[in-house]
Amino acid sequence: MSIFPVDKIRNFSIIAHVDHGKSTLADRLLEITGAIATTERNKQVLDKLQVERERGITVKAQTASLFYTHEGQTYLLNLIDTPGHVDFSYEVARSISACQGVLLVVDANEGIQAQTVANFFLAFEAQLTIIPVINKIDLRNADPERVEKQIEKIFDIPKEDCIKISAKLGTNVNQVLQEVVKRIPPPNANPEDPLKALVFDSTFDHYRGVIANVALFGGNVCKGDKIVSAHMGKTYEVNEVGVLRPQEHPTDKLYAGQVGYVIAGMKEVKEAQIGDTFYLQKQPVEPLPGFKPAKPMVFAGIYPVDQSEYNNLRSAVEKLTLNDSSVTVHRDSSPALGAGWRLGFLGLLHMEVFNQRLEQEYNASVIVTAPTVPYKALLASAKLIKEYGEEEVTFVNPTQFPDRSQVLEYLEPMVVGTIITPDEFIGKIMTMCLNRRAVQKNMLYIDDHRVMMKYLFPLNEIVVDFYDHLKSLSSGYASFDYEDAGYQPADLIKLDILLNGKPVEELTTIAHKEKAYAVGKAMCERLKDSIPRQLFEIAIQAALGNKVIARETIKAYRKNVLAKCYGGDITRKMKLLKKQAEGKKKMRRIGNIEVPKDAFINVLKRNDK
Repeated sequence: MSIFPVDKIRNFSIIAHVDHGKSTLADRLLEITGAIATTERNKQVLDKLQVERERGITVKAQTASLFYTHEGQTYLLNLIDTPGHVDFSYEVARSISACQGVLLVVDANEGIQAQTVANFFLAFEAQLTIIPVINKIDLRNADPERVEKQIEKIFDIPKEDCIKISAKLGTNVNQVLQEVVKRIPPPNANPEDPLKALVFDSTFDHYRGVIANVALFGGNVCKGDKIVSAHMGKTYEVNEVGVLRPQEHPTDKLYAGQVGYVIAGMKEVKEAQIGDTFYLQKQPVEPLPGFKPAKPMVFAGIYPVDQSEYNNLRSAVEKLTLNDSSVTVHRDSSPALGAGWRLGFLGLLHMEVFNQRLEQEYNASVIVTAPTVPYKALLASAKLIKEYGEEEVTFVNPTQFPDRSQVLEYLEPMVVGTIITPDEFIGKIMTMCLNRRAVQKNMLYIDDHRVMMKYLFPLNEIVVDFYDHLKSLSSGYASFDYEDAGYQPADLIKLDILLNGKPVEELTTIAHKEKAYAVGKAMCERLKDSIPRQLFEIAIQAALGNKVIARETIKAYRKNVLAKCYGGDITRKMKLLKKQAEGKKKMRRIGNIEVPKDAFINVLKRNDK
């Protein structure tokens, strides 16, 4: 590796909207530089997880080092393939920190989408060189000229800079590598400096412990070196260093400006913090700035199906959160479902992928509760502020929701959503956004047929099924992206579920005042379907404080007390029915309702329509 001085190294990543051909382009680049053999079977080589292969999406950013000869000089190119979904923009931001330039891939058929815009600004704010690449020019409906105009209008990049390629057929892909060498600057690193390595990703191997992916900003590292983690302050001995091509390829040393992996016998999941700096034991350095921690947007409870599985599930969750540090974990217990965790995710797809990975990689079967968002309350009295220790409290669990009398105002999280859609669907989409309490911020025509709209949404309105509705309204053409926009005052209420007048704590939810009736009605209906009938009548009610807003009744099992009356007088029948009714009334007064566990699961779990 010593034959590559800093000026012969280029670090770049590929960013794009989902399904615009990032991973296919990465395959072609790997083939051209000889990192993998050229065969028909090379489809998304860098998507290694089973969930990525099944869904055809990239979830985890992957690194590969390529050796490329240009004008008689051999260059070392470090490529990072990134995910495209809005939920995984954290992965993109981390990958960008280890790069000096990006390839912005845009589909020649679909044009610029919401995530293209978001990823462009991530790279633009990091002041990276951006090379626009228009992909899929081999498609029949491709219109690269229209896309060039869009890139020029929105990103202010002259259209002469765009490279038109077809990653599937390999057309013009060589030109991409030439432009990478010409346009992207070498990393700003000095081999004479002491070692300074940024951890931008890590994976867990059962046999070798933690494998940390590092970008070297100075010095070099080799096997046997003693390195120190700036975050933990612990010292480790390096067992192996190497580059990823895309499989692990051990080398003697890694030098400044290079990207590779380090295995240093870290056993604990928490030791390889992403954003940490490694340095040599004898030469301490100023740690690199690292990353701002990802903000979870969606919270869901995860519980083992059987409590005896708790320990297995705990180790599975710990190992998975090492590979995905954007998940936040808090211990939680529910009277109905037992001990478990409340996990914070960046979005719904993130949550689904996390569950799928738990099941596939760790054989863990879990119950996932419906997603919720974190609310805040401004406390009214000095006594309460003293008790909680601060004026503003955040709570995720509805049972801890403070009473209206103790609170000045409730706050709910807001997001700014960007929707890019063909103009024939504007009317339908606007109606849907207004139904979800959204406020329009602005609207801009990107070209003759496509519109970019910005809305301010309450997060809990988009957290469950907004994306699915948007796709079905726009025949799949609209794309959506959102970012955090702080908190705003809201009219929130606590919705209690009563069974025969007794509140059931586990089913308490928080709803907006306008939506409370619909939420209450839906919960009562789902409970009615899942609670078994008893010998007495059960009233299921949704209540706001003392006011009942929805009710469903489960009828009692009845013995046919009139079976023995053949004809006879009506008063005889009335007497028997009245006696039965009194017995049922008494039974209802003293009878306890045992709510079975699967009834809670049916009501609390996400209902996938």
